Amino acid sequence: MAAAPAAAQSGFGSWLGGNRNAAPAQPVGVAQAFDTGAAEWSDRFDPASASTYATADARQPTLSPRTAGSIQQAILNYRQIAYNGGWGRVPGDQVLRVGVKSPNVAALRQRLIGSGDLHASAGLADTFDSYVDAAVKRFQKRHGLLADGIVGGSTLEAMNVSVEERIQQLEMNLVRVHSMGGDLGERYVLVNIPAAEVEAVENGYVAGRYTAVVGKPDRASPILTDQIDYISFNPFWTVPKSIIRKDIIPQMQKDPEYLTNYRIRIYDGRGNEIDPKSVDWYSDEAVAYMLRQDPGDFNSLGSIRINFPNEHSVYLHDTPQTSLFGTNDRFHSSGCVRVQNVRHLVSWLLAPNGEDWSRNRIDGAVRSGEYADVTLKYRTPIYFSYITAWADDSGTVQFRPDIYDRDGNQSATVATTNG
Repeated sequence: MAAAPAAAQSGFGSWLGGNRNAAPAQPVGVAQAFDTGAAEWSDRFDPASASTYATADARQPTLSPRTAGSIQQAILNYRQIAYNGGWGRVPGDQVLRVGVKSPNVAALRQRLIGSGDLHASAGLADTFDSYVDAAVKRFQKRHGLLADGIVGGSTLEAMNVSVEERIQQLEMNLVRVHSMGGDLGERYVLVNIPAAEVEAVENGYVAGRYTAVVGKPDRASPILTDQIDYISFNPFWTVPKSIIRKDIIPQMQKDPEYLTNYRIRIYDGRGNEIDPKSVDWYSDEAVAYMLRQDPGDFNSLGSIRINFPNEHSVYLHDTPQTSLFGTNDRFHSSGCVRVQNVRHLVSWLLAPNGEDWSRNRIDGAVRSGEYADVTLKYRTPIYFSYITAWADDSGTVQFRPDIYDRDGNQSATVATTNG
């Protein structure tokens, strides 16, 4: 038998690599509260969980001065799990939920106990009760999944990623966290692409966390560092040439009224509007023109665009397709980032501009339907990052799908992308 893993030394001096206090030995779930100033798991399902599981600090940023140390501790914990035999697989021939009685539930309990989401005292009975339901929801929250307590699809895939693969994922992301290095600033926006999530961070705490939709694998959102400098209300949308070629031309071949129905106008090089019927949609002729969508509820950018001029021509924006925010698979854009509750984020970005840009005024600007650009008095740093595994001070370990296949881990790549 191999020797048990020894304690690791931190030894990193960067801003993101400081040591931290020892974390609990078992990974735990994560809460989803952001604006209350405290984490919340008010639904206590069993007495044991109240004393066994630390509650994630929802105000702690994904990247904090202690993130690297927390990941190192998580690696030690997961190596110990591997040394103890890891966790078993959950059979995939049955969807499991509250009330189900099956030998598969016993396998599920063993899996959840192995990762610390279920207390060992809950036992290996074959009934899916409230103890198991709470543990499944903890697991789902830690993996960025909808916490519905149902084991099937994306949840099952995530559960059946081995502990060895999770260790590799943590090690890869420890390198990423160190590579960012330095002070990200007192006030910044972080887009974590695999998590499809946006954080507004101020003075070391999360002021707002927002569900997002990011680039699909064949049109990936880029890794970048920039500064947000202005907000556009009721923006026009100038269609990128890549979208004209990949999306607009095929749509017009299917439906000649597509541009008219979505109020997208075509302009030649002199700014003259031309009739869509005059364009040969079975060629690349349209790529030579400018296509621009009028402002409105139908606009692909929604009512707000957050701008940071960059070589990739990406930005944050609103969207009329709000139903996408309520899914596990939020990788649908052509590289830009759609933000749920974007007005809250804009309110935070414009706060340094003073009383003139209260939330009421933001709502009024949208209701007016008029196009307007507002310059930020404080140009806010923004970081597009690719972090698929991390941990926080409470010992909560988080995992997200390797949607762009950059971890070299096939199981972690497919988890959560098919459900």
